[in-house]
Amino acid sequence: MSEKVLLVDDEIDFLEVMSMRMKARDLEITTAESAEQAISFIKKKSFDAVIMDFQMPGMNGMEALKIIKNNNPEMQVILLTAYATIEKTVEVIKAGAMDLLEKPADIDALIDKIKKAKRDKELQIEKQTEERVKDILNRFGG
Repeated sequence: MSEKVLLVDDEIDFLEVMSMRMKARDLEITTAESAEQAISFIKKKSFDAVIMDFQMPGMNGMEALKIIKNNNPEMQVILLTAYATIEKTVEVIKAGAMDLLEKPADIDALIDKIKKAKRDKELQIEKQTEERVKDILNRFGG
């Protein structure tokens, strides 16, 4: 099964080029032109990874990351920026991002991170399910 990716950027040309390149690698791509639109999509559909621009008008990638992780802790978010620094990378990872990559991101490295994101998300969901089962068994004397 192909990975489901939400690609978020306010630059339409970037969205079109990246989504074509990712679709050519058998990924299922949904695009959003703003962080607000991305959050709306996440409420309606499940994604294996969210690839989001750090700097966008309105809500930026960091603000969106915090909202996404608060509502969907298992969601794997990779932020893209034209100006990566060690400080910014540490900041976004502490906030829950999987990674911060510099634009233009190497497509093969990005695909590898998306595949890892899907595995990480599946492991987190599996762990959450096991914890719920244990809780139910403990409450009902299983």
